[in-house]
Amino acid sequence: MLDVRRLHLLRELDRRGTIAAVAEALTFTASAVSQQLSALEREAGVRLLERSGRRVVLTPAGRTLVTHADAVLERLELAVSELAGARDGLGGPLRIGTFPSGGPAIVPATLAELARRHPALEPMVQEIDSARVSDGLRSGELDVALVHDYDFVPASPDTTVDLVPLLKEPMYLATGTASGQAARDDTLAELLGPWATAPWITAREGTTGHAMAVRACQAAGFQPRIRHRVNDFRTVLALAAIGQGAGFVPEMATAYAPEDVVLTRLPLFRRSKVAFRAGGGSHPAIAAFVSAARTAVGAPASGAV
Repeated sequence: MLDVRRLHLLRELDRRGTIAAVAEALTFTASAVSQQLSALEREAGVRLLERSGRRVVLTPAGRTLVTHADAVLERLELAVSELAGARDGLGGPLRIGTFPSGGPAIVPATLAELARRHPALEPMVQEIDSARVSDGLRSGELDVALVHDYDFVPASPDTTVDLVPLLKEPMYLATGTASGQAARDDTLAELLGPWATAPWITAREGTTGHAMAVRACQAAGFQPRIRHRVNDFRTVLALAAIGQGAGFVPEMATAYAPEDVVLTRLPLFRRSKVAFRAGGGSHPAIAAFVSAARTAVGAPASGAV
């Protein structure tokens, strides 16, 4: 019989790449992770891992087993959800991840709605980049999270995470001066082109916001000359307003725009979603959070956004 906890470790090794990364994420020692994976190989009766230089990689049999591990762990998550549904009332901690701009715009209204409907729930919020959410959900650091993706940076397929659409919003170009009257049907190249030689304000490298900014500029025919790297959209707007560069902000951030900033709507969109472990959507606490979040943003009770 294969041990489910060891299957979880094998799947994390497949996702994170090194035993050290698995150990750090799950608060084990590297030695303990290695021992558990060796025990899993004995249970399986085939080699699951092999050395590649100084790294350990999965064999074809190991990758096949990860596919089954995804299905097994999703089924267990579904079982946990159904058992939770058999209990009376909702209570206890709910660990929530959010991207920074979701904090002031979505989270407070969502938590207020949760408190009204389920006062015994104890929401615990932490900021996290969307690129790290999958790891946080699988490790148990998070139960549910707000995530987003952009045009030019679609979310990578991930069988360990389920997503519910929440909000679709246009992106805006923030600058200190106008480049001329923009028409609604102007292309991205026409809207961004006048700023090809200007300094740019982007999110920090390694974030989806940074990748979106660079790829959007490249699609418009130029490589952005990045001067400032900040993740906070209020700072982007403030810097743009005093002529420190051009930057991208989503519609929800425009509520904080200074008077001197010029905002130009772009044919680009950001899509916000609620993420949770695959199979966990029927868990009462997760379902309650999804419902409260959709109420907070004025989204329909169900359906695509």
